[in-house]
Amino acid sequence: MNPDPAPPPSSPAHRVPSDQAPAAGGEWAWDRRYAENQWPREPDPNLVELAAPLAAGSALDLGCGPGRNAIWLARQGWQVTGVDASAVGLDQARQRAAEAGVGIKTVQADLLTYDPPVGSFDLVVLANVHLVEPERGRLFARASAALRLGGHLFVVGHHRDSLGRAGPPDPDRLYTPEQLRGAFPALAVDRLERVERPAGPGEEPLVDVVAWAHRAV
Repeated sequence: MNPDPAPPPSSPAHRVPSDQAPAAGGEWAWDRRYAENQWPREPDPNLVELAAPLAAGSALDLGCGPGRNAIWLARQGWQVTGVDASAVGLDQARQRAAEAGVGIKTVQADLLTYDPPVGSFDLVVLANVHLVEPERGRLFARASAALRLGGHLFVVGHHRDSLGRAGPPDPDRLYTPEQLRGAFPALAVDRLERVERPAGPGEEPLVDVVAWAHRAV
């Protein structure tokens, strides 16, 4: 999730068990990281820009962590389901939602195997979910299939230009617009671009890739 706190420099939302532990138990590493670090509460500004004009409906936040995007959506009137492998992250999301005076539904599941209901959501969010192929393509396909007609998919991830500064240390997990072109064949892509955001004082900006697409009616 953006912006990345320190420590650690890598984003908390790339729920990839193979980075941390065997696939059957990858959630333990994220449980520890959420317990030991304070993660951001503000929503991704690109999501705010793109989703704010939409009429509230049902939203799915895949890899929601402590819920900064899910909670913002709920505050705008969305009915939000947040999915994450980490029980600690989901506990934090529910607590933060209660503090904000909203409710969100949470599902503990590994994104490598979670299969959202087809055609059920008006918005699907994938914020800093950094998988390698072919898992990434499979997740994008399931996320796209979860959209209703007219529904939108939001994807943001660390650009390869941020390698070593933010996100996972494996360049194959990072994004470029060229790499994601053609990644959403079932959708109409409205925006796919490189976006810079501020880093620390005196530091070069960090770089993300933002994709915004919809299922045409």
